[in-house]
Amino acid sequence: MKISEILKVTDAEVLSTYIEDMEISLSTDTRTIIEGDFYLPLKGASFDGENYINEALAKGACGAFVTKDYVLPKEYSSRCILKVKDTLTAYMQMANYRRNKLNVGVVAVTGSSGKTTVKELTASVLSENFKTFRTPLNHNNEIGFCQTIFEMPDDTEVLVLEMGMRGLGEIELLSKYAEPDVTIIANVGTAHIGRLGSRENIAKAKCEIVKYQRGDTFIAHNDELIKNTVEFDGRQIYYSLSDVEIIEKSTNYSKFIYEGNEYELNVGGDYNIENSLSSINCGKSFGMSIEQIKRGLKKYKPIEKRWETVNAGEYKIINDSYNANPDSMRVFVDSIFELYPQYTLILGDMGELGENEVQYHKELGEYINNHKNLDKNTTVITIGNLAENIKNMINNCNSVYYNNIDEAVNYIKDNISHDSTLFLKASRSMKFERIIESLGN
Repeated sequence: MKISEILKVTDAEVLSTYIEDMEISLSTDTRTIIEGDFYLPLKGASFDGENYINEALAKGACGAFVTKDYVLPKEYSSRCILKVKDTLTAYMQMANYRRNKLNVGVVAVTGSSGKTTVKELTASVLSENFKTFRTPLNHNNEIGFCQTIFEMPDDTEVLVLEMGMRGLGEIELLSKYAEPDVTIIANVGTAHIGRLGSRENIAKAKCEIVKYQRGDTFIAHNDELIKNTVEFDGRQIYYSLSDVEIIEKSTNYSKFIYEGNEYELNVGGDYNIENSLSSINCGKSFGMSIEQIKRGLKKYKPIEKRWETVNAGEYKIINDSYNANPDSMRVFVDSIFELYPQYTLILGDMGELGENEVQYHKELGEYINNHKNLDKNTTVITIGNLAENIKNMINNCNSVYYNNIDEAVNYIKDNISHDSTLFLKASRSMKFERIIESLGN
C-alpha cells in the first residue's frame, strides 16, 4: 500500500516526514522484519509491540505506527511515524481496503467443527475455475484475517476465509472487514461452550457471519437452531447427509449422488461427504459447472493433522489431533468403527468445555461403549486428566488410562499389534505429535 492510501483508510496522524507515493509492506514482528518494512505493533495480554519500535527502526523499518506519544530518535529522523487510535483496527481497515481494491470474491466459512475441512474442500472446488487463495492454518482470528489478506496474490479471484471465534462479536468483526459474498456455517456444536454457555449462544456467534455480507448466498448445515437464529434476507441453502445417496465408501474413498449428480472424494468418512455438500453449493453459487465441481472435489487432500496418514516405527497412524470437541470426537469414532477392521483409539483431553467438561468426557465414553459398531477386541487408550473420564465409562472393550504420553507410548509398544491402525484425537494442547515422534524412535 501507498502511504497516501494508509492515511485515507486509517485517518492516521502524521508525526514525522513522509512520502505519499511511497509503497510499503507491513510487518507485525520485529523478529522477521526486513529493511524497508513498515512496522505495525500489535498488543496482547502479555506484550505490547510498541515497546519494540526502536528495534524495528534499527533493523531498517522505514516507519511505524504508534498509538501514544512517541519521540523519534534523531538517527531515524527520516522515518515515517503514523499515529492511530488502535493498531489492530488500523490493520483491519487496511486489509478491508486491499480486499476491495483487488475486488475478489470472498467466501467466509465458520462452524463449531469441520470449518477447516469445509474451507479446504471449498478452495479445492473453486480452484478449478478461479485463482483461489485461502486462509492458512491457524489464521482464523482478526490478526490471521489481516495476514491472509496481505499474503493474497494480486491476481487472486476468489478468497476463502476461515473464521473462528471465542466469544460473541468476534465473527461479526471479521465479517465487517471481510464483506463476504458467500457465507457457510458447517455446523453449530459444543466447541467453546465453556465460554458461551449454550448452543443457542454459539449459534448467535456463528450467525454473525452474515452481518456484513454483501452477497446473496448463505449455506449451512440443516439445523433448526441455525435456521431460527440467522437473520439473512438472501438465498439460504441447507444441506445434510440425508440429502445424499452413498454408493461406495472405504477408508480412502467415497462416491455419492447429490441432487442427481455423482461425486467422488479421495477420503473416507460420512462427515467428509456432508462437508463437501457446502463446497458443491458454493461452486454453484459462483457459476461453476458440475464437471468443474466434480474435478475440484476429487483433488481435495486433507491438511496436516486432519486424518493424516503417517508411519512411525512399524505402526500405521491416522493423526487427527489438530483439534477436538464432543461433536468432532463422535464423528471421528463413527468413521473408524465403520471403515476400519483393526484399530486402536488414542484419545486425549478436549479443551474449553467449561464447567461441564467432566460430563462431556463421560458422555463420549458412553458413546464409544454403546456404539453399535464397536469391535469388542479393540483397545481405547486415554491420556490426560479429563480423558480418564472417557476410560471410566468403557467396559465393552479393553480400555486403559495414562496421565502422560510417555507411559502411553510404552503401553503401545508392549501391547498393541503392528496390524492395528492407531487413531489419534485430542485438543492441540495435548501435543499428540509427541506420540508419533516417540513411536518412530
